[in-house]
Order: sequence, then structure tokens, then C-alpha cells
Amino acid sequence: MDRTRSRQVVVAHSPDSDDAFMFYGLATRKIRSELLNFQHVLQDIESLNQAAMEGRYDMTAISYHAYPYVADRYLLTEAGSSVGDGYGPVVVALRPFCLEELKGKTIAVPGLMTSAYLVLKLFQPDFQPLVVAFDKIPQALQQGAADAGLLIHEGQISFDRLGFHRVVDLGRRWKQVYGLPLPLGANAVRRSLEPEIRLECCRLLRRSVEYALTHREEALAYALPFARGLDPELADKFVGMYVNHYTVACDPLVVRAAQKLFDLGYQAGLIPFPIAVEFTESAVGAEV
Repeated sequence: MDRTRSRQVVVAHSPDSDDAFMFYGLATRKIRSELLNFQHVLQDIESLNQAAMEGRYDMTAISYHAYPYVADRYLLTEAGSSVGDGYGPVVVALRPFCLEELKGKTIAVPGLMTSAYLVLKLFQPDFQPLVVAFDKIPQALQQGAADAGLLIHEGQISFDRLGFHRVVDLGRRWKQVYGLPLPLGANAVRRSLEPEIRLECCRLLRRSVEYALTHREEALAYALPFARGLDPELADKFVGMYVNHYTVACDPLVVRAAQKLFDLGYQAGLIPFPIAVEFTESAVGAEV
């Protein structure tokens, strides 16, 4: 590789506060590389899942649920996972009712490839999904377009302000049933990239996460405009939920949890084929 000229890498991620926090070091060029120059693209997670099926971006955020469908094109990165440890996406409604009462109901969901959708289908397979942009789901409920809504991103901790009742916290239910954290979001690099480039992408993403965690105040200030109305205290709480030690390096427990998610999805007929978790760094993959 010609080291006199840096290689441009297109990296895509969500316009939400935890991704903004995670990528702060790279987006502001606090973290740099002689090998790579990053161009950032911001899109909602379901759009990124669809783009990953085409191999559109060199490095991209994806839902763990999407990984089986893009594994021929991408490898997961060791850093960059968003994991719910006893918490996660929530199903909410305008009136209180239980998970079993969701049977046959119309539920607004942020996308059929999101991890939240997969987990909800595992716990309640019988409902009618209505795909709605993730930030429009509260409005869909208020307008009566759906009986319940599946909230991801900041909506997980701000729904009560809108008068919604929590039906189920999927991350909490997952932990109760399987004793594992719930892998939700991941980052992935294209297999077609040179190994040196893939590893450099992984290294820089990890450094970006570490930089944000050690420069928390300035990284939070950068992330706050992406927090969709959360006050600084709630934004700090939300970022801490999804950018933490699991994000710096994918714990073997998370690898096991991801494999559990894929296996359950396959057994339930929600994922059409068996798949093994595969990370760019072989030392992590060996833990599977």
C-alpha cells in the first residue's frame, strides 16, 4: 500500500446521540490515521441495514439482526457494539396492558431488520407490524395508527413524558429469560477491503470510543444536538447505556449472546439460515 497517500473510507452511522458520542473522535479528527481518511454518512439504522445488503459503505453501523443477511459482504468490528445489559428497546402503548395482550395487535416498528423487531418477534410472534420511521412512532400511536409502538434510541427513556405506558422492556425480558446482555447495534467493515485497512478501521473506531469515554464532557456536548430533545442529564444517561466497556471491546459474553440471538431467530423461522458470529479480529472470533 502507498503510505504517501491516505485511503478514503466511507463510514456510515446513525444520527443519534450514542453514535455521535462513539464517533466523536473520528468525526472531529481528534483521532487520525496516516493510512485512512474518513468520510461520514448519517442515516437511520434501517436505511443502513438495507445499504449494507448492497455493500454500499466501507464501514457501517448495522443492527445485529441484519448481520446474517450481510455476512457475505461484511465482518463485525470488535469495537462499536451497542448492548443492552438488562435494558433495551421498549414496547409502549397509550393504555397499560401486558405482553400477552399484544397478540394480534398492530405494532409500529422501526424496521423489520432491527434487532428490536427480532427480539419482539421471539417473545410475541403474533402481531401485525407497521413499519414507521423510528422517530415518528410516538406520533403514529397518538394518531391511532397502531395499538403499540416499539421504541429504540432515545425514545426508550423519554416515552413517559409523552404519556405512554411501558408494556415490556425487551432487554430486561431477554436478561431474565437467558441471563445474557442483548446485542442491538454493531459496526462492520467490508470483507473486500485489504486486511490492513480493515484492521486500521477497527483500531481507529476503538480509539474513538476510548477518546469519547475519557473526554466525556466534550464528547457529550458534541452528542447533545443529536439527542432529540433530551436534557443533558438524560442524554448522559442514554449514552452511558449504550457506549461503555462493551463498546470498547466486544466481551465474549456479548459474542455468546449474539450467537444465541441468531440461533433463536433461525429456530423460530425468523432468520432463514444458520449463521456464526464472525469478527474482523480473529482473537475475538476465537471466543465464539
